[in-house]
Amino acid sequence: MKKLAPTLLAILLLAGAVLAVHFFQKNSSSEKPAASGASQTASDQLVNTPAGEESQAEQPPGGQIVLEGEMRAVWVPYLSLDQSKIGQGQEAFQKAFDEIVSQAKEYGLNTLIVHVRPFGDAMYPSEIYPWSHLLTGTQGGDPGFDPLEYMVRKTHEAGMQFHAWLNPLRIQSKGTPSILAPDHLYTQWREDSDPNNDDWVVDWEEGKYFNPAYPEVREKIIEGIREIVENYPVDAIHFDDYFYPTSDGAFDEKAYQAYTESVGEGVPLTLPQWRIANINTLVSGVYSAIKSINPQVQFGISPQGNITNDLNMGADVETWASQKGYVDYLCPQIYVNFDHPLLPFNQTADQWRQMTTAEGVKLYIGLAVYKAGSEDADSGTWNGKTDILQREIEYSRSLGCDGIMLYSWDYMDTSQTQEEVANVIKIFQEGSGN
Repeated sequence: MKKLAPTLLAILLLAGAVLAVHFFQKNSSSEKPAASGASQTASDQLVNTPAGEESQAEQPPGGQIVLEGEMRAVWVPYLSLDQSKIGQGQEAFQKAFDEIVSQAKEYGLNTLIVHVRPFGDAMYPSEIYPWSHLLTGTQGGDPGFDPLEYMVRKTHEAGMQFHAWLNPLRIQSKGTPSILAPDHLYTQWREDSDPNNDDWVVDWEEGKYFNPAYPEVREKIIEGIREIVENYPVDAIHFDDYFYPTSDGAFDEKAYQAYTESVGEGVPLTLPQWRIANINTLVSGVYSAIKSINPQVQFGISPQGNITNDLNMGADVETWASQKGYVDYLCPQIYVNFDHPLLPFNQTADQWRQMTTAEGVKLYIGLAVYKAGSEDADSGTWNGKTDILQREIEYSRSLGCDGIMLYSWDYMDTSQTQEEVANVIKIFQEGSGN
């Protein structure tokens, strides 16, 4: 025993040193990404470069699904999950979602893009955002179960990916309940005693929006994404095309004026440039936050197919497509056909293919199922045809795109779209081996 004592003591001292280093590293790694921290100044937020690489935190248990071959996805919008339509309660919700999963699998799809934050709310128990009104009819109403946990689990059990779809800026729009939850960030900021945060949210026309000009607002958006990635094995975080709702300078006049005054004798960015810088800071901050938690989780954006419109909304798609550190994938919503008079499908897809050059950034193409069979969409160019979507998929494949996303689930089984959809299902099933 006496001979073993020094050895045992050395082992104990070594173990203690390892634990001390682990404790120090754990407690010194909680610093937030510089691109999104609430301590940024007005000039800091204008940085138009992605946040730097962060040290990788300890990864949570896995569970992500790895796709082999192309992505074949469908958007499942909030209206598909509205319990005023599908029925109230946990059983009705789960039954409706089970049917979506089962049918999507049968169609040959391998990815669901599901709304989990359509209006600054949550389809899961959140410490930041109130429960979505879609679950009980009242924002903030607890449904008594965790819809997101169930949806991710069931999607993965079917061997499909689950992309958590968020609208980062939208709080309210026409047709949604006018009363927000007492604990909604909008309500808190407008009703507290601090006048400085009143402009963090904006009333615009018939909607309400977060104002991405402020670092505190961007950080809240990023915190909500961290919450999802830390607690659920989602395969991706997904933004759609809703960024600034208008090009009108009145939307964020106060914030822009404060910025120009902060520049002093320097030359300020124009309003469009400044807005693009704000959104780029948000996007790179989201990307960095996700990768710091779990590098396997993707971050993707589905902007409009019209690049000029994207830039007018603050969406700098050219930078996202050509530089690392913003997104893992882009999916332009090319909701036109080959005969569109101004924006033909093939020319638009070619433009996106040529623009997407960043290493590791995948390109998917979003297609308009809802226009299939329409008599009047795009000057009637969809009318009387049954193979437009099929041809668009084939053309996208010929460009070497990484997959397809269909908008939306609600139009996959209607009398108007059934012939076009049948052709899509046929080529998807052939590709999936069904």
